[in-house]
Amino acid sequence: MRVDKWLWAVRIFKTRSLATASCNAGAVKIGDRRAKPANEVRPGDIIHVTKEGVHRTLKVLAVLEKRV
Repeated sequence: MRVDKWLWAVRIFKTRSLATASCNAGAVKIGDRRAKPANEVRPGDIIHVTKEGVHRTLKVLAVLEKRV
């Protein structure tokens, strides 16, 4: 699953376009690498997100089919 779609599905971002813009701005990293919106996420990946001055570290437990 794409990282921008996953961030939207787990409700880190309100819209998928905001998640895409955040990836393009460099505010999303998978591990230590900057994430592009189309990067694939897999269970076990560590995602670092900076949003509105707050840094969050997320671990991908599962790839979701629907928004939760």
